[in-house]
Amino acid sequence: MNTPTLVASMVMAAVLVLLIALVIRQLTRGWLHRAQRQMVLIGRLPALPDSVGPAIISATKGLYVGSTLAPSWLDRIAVGDLGDRGKATLTRYPEGIMVQRSGATPIWIPDESITAIRTERGIAGKALTHDGILAIRWRLPSGTEIDTGFRGDDRRELAQWVTEDAV
Repeated sequence: MNTPTLVASMVMAAVLVLLIALVIRQLTRGWLHRAQRQMVLIGRLPALPDSVGPAIISATKGLYVGSTLAPSWLDRIAVGDLGDRGKATLTRYPEGIMVQRSGATPIWIPDESITAIRTERGIAGKALTHDGILAIRWRLPSGTEIDTGFRGDDRRELAQWVTEDAV
């Protein structure tokens, strides 16, 4: 390779690296601005209870897909770590639902806040060809309704979550 070709290749590589860095920076800024706008809507999440009764539905392992502003299944919440995916365990108690997430804070959904539990085909960047995502619609203390999505490792386990007496 001659010197002018090498210099031109290095300049193109540097321009490409700067362009990629600019795109990543803009994506990060957009996510942070979304979080700032949503902070007023979300407010504080319900505190974890000191104690709970025996589990009504035992731990269901799977993937916490994320939470979205209801009714838009594409409007992912960026506040805190509510928009982060991760392995999770979902357990139903008489007082509410506990979402224990790996590498993130647990989410407590009080029973009186739950408005619907259903299965969906998609939520916030996760779409399936079948109803395999458990969507829990609940009202935050701020009054905002959100959908929390969970994909179980075994789809058959989701049936016990959507029965009439589960809500």
